[in-house]
Amino acid sequence: MRYALRDRIALGLSLVAPLVVALILVPFRTGLASTNLALILVVVVVAVSAMGNRLAGAVAALSSAVWFDFFLARPFQRFTINDTNDIVTAVLLLAVGLIVSQLAARARRLRVTTVIDAGLLARVHDTARLVQAAGSPDVVVGQVRGQLIDILGLRGCRFEYGSLLGHPARLEQDGTVVVDRKPWDLERLGWPRGEIELRAAGNGHYRGRYMLRPSPDVVPSRQARLVAVTLADDTGAALDTAGPVPDG
Repeated sequence: MRYALRDRIALGLSLVAPLVVALILVPFRTGLASTNLALILVVVVVAVSAMGNRLAGAVAALSSAVWFDFFLARPFQRFTINDTNDIVTAVLLLAVGLIVSQLAARARRLRVTTVIDAGLLARVHDTARLVQAAGSPDVVVGQVRGQLIDILGLRGCRFEYGSLLGHPARLEQDGTVVVDRKPWDLERLGWPRGEIELRAAGNGHYRGRYMLRPSPDVVPSRQARLVAVTLADDTGAALDTAGPVPDG
């Protein structure tokens, strides 16, 4: 949600910021070379792109080129450019702005991915230490339940000990989802209806399962789903160490 809000703000700025900066530069347009004016607008594109997504960066690049033409290239206040050098500068401004916007958006995406990676890895490490230190496997069951709700964006989650009942959709070890033993296109279709089974096994022994209640508008990444599987395996390992649990 935080990044969605930032993207909306950046999209608004992509329309307004180049216009404002171009107006600020109007008093200096006769004293500065057109290339210098264009470089200032490129800085605006970079700032918007770093804050938002590719769309915001592309709109900022297009907006910068338009207002450079209208306010900063002769003849002023007309969407016409007579000087060949200014035409080249406007074209380069648009091209460079588009390229820079893509690079800035990619850098932001990589930065976000790195943060997510570090957070997910920390959860795995914390749970592994808990498995080793916890006196009761119920502590591990409870902690993993909370982590699954968090990283998968669930509405709820419960743990069932004992035998398998029914044939719910299942989150598999490879992070895919199957329904009636057939692969389910999670990215395209979203979560299937009903609860999703995530089994917990230790040393090849089935110990129970988490029953996930997904939020219909949240589709976690495959990486998050793989971490969820690892956490469920930690639960299975803790239960296996504690010994058999009665059905029920």
